[in-house]
Amino acid sequence: MCFGSLAQCRHISIEQGYLEQEISELMKRSSEVEQLSHAKDHLHLLQKVSIHPLSYELFEAELKRVQQYAVDMTLDPDTAHPKLILSDDGKQVHCGDRRKQHPDNPQRFSKGVCVLAKQSLSSGRFYFEIQVKEKTKWFLGVVRESVNRKEDPNPSPANGYWTVILGQNNFIALDNPPVCLLLQSDPEKVGVFVDYEEGLVSFYDIDHAALIYSFTGCSFTEKLYPFFCPGNNDDGKNFAPLIICPQ
Repeated sequence: MCFGSLAQCRHISIEQGYLEQEISELMKRSSEVEQLSHAKDHLHLLQKVSIHPLSYELFEAELKRVQQYAVDMTLDPDTAHPKLILSDDGKQVHCGDRRKQHPDNPQRFSKGVCVLAKQSLSSGRFYFEIQVKEKTKWFLGVVRESVNRKEDPNPSPANGYWTVILGQNNFIALDNPPVCLLLQSDPEKVGVFVDYEEGLVSFYDIDHAALIYSFTGCSFTEKLYPFFCPGNNDDGKNFAPLIICPQ
């Protein structure tokens, strides 16, 4: 995966129209919060409410709701790129400096330093959390079973990737088109929630109980697998592992 190629993504200006947007959002805020108490689809409404102190409790409640769908998962060594090093318990992964000699089976990623979980989803909901603390690059989300594992990843929903990435100090949702995200702080733990029938994939900053991004209106027709890319070692700067958090 070439993190540098993401420079072409659409940037969101924090200056242009900022004041007008804030005024507009403040005017709509009270009615939106009122809707939350009546709406069935809380998540979509929550995305429309700015992340201010008043809304923290609302996001925290939504986060607790999706956490009830948490599943225990382990990494699948048969899918791991040869440079990846997995812990014995299958809960951690980081990138080494050399390729290991592994059978080049159809399930294994040969180009991108990626690995999938053993567990999959073809209906219902699931949720998992990943520690990304002290990493300078990472690439997380879910992918459909049929993604091409023998070429460099070309991540987008059209290609079966619903993912968020950190690279070169940029947080990017790899939607179509990609969206650069302005986060208040670097997440140390990321939660991923999937509702298969709803066509929803959401990413959360756990420590701040904030929604990072949601892919909505997705059409899932295959099994979905949790997807992890710790990024290259980068001369030790990105040596910290991705860690699947216990549930």
